[in-house]
Amino acid sequence: MLILDVTLFGRHSTDPAAAFLHRLQQKHDLAGTEFLVDGYRTALSRLGLSGHLDYTDWNHIETWVHTLKMRIDRFHHSWVGSRSSARE
Repeated sequence: MLILDVTLFGRHSTDPAAAFLHRLQQKHDLAGTEFLVDGYRTALSRLGLSGHLDYTDWNHIETWVHTLKMRIDRFHHSWVGSRSSARE
């Protein structure tokens, strides 16, 4: 499994998802790419892409996102340096 890109949105809707997929399509050849989605099929179809939900892979991604959120939260609460050093 290879994660091509990740973007966080402040809201759930088709428009940000379609914009993300469009940028992804510009950066990568998406032929044969499997999109693990439980929504946003409209955004995928706008760009001629397809997606399905495979719960085995989906659970791996959910675990990864949960771990990422925990680590970001831990970093945020324990960081004592400056903002510029955090960016680095």
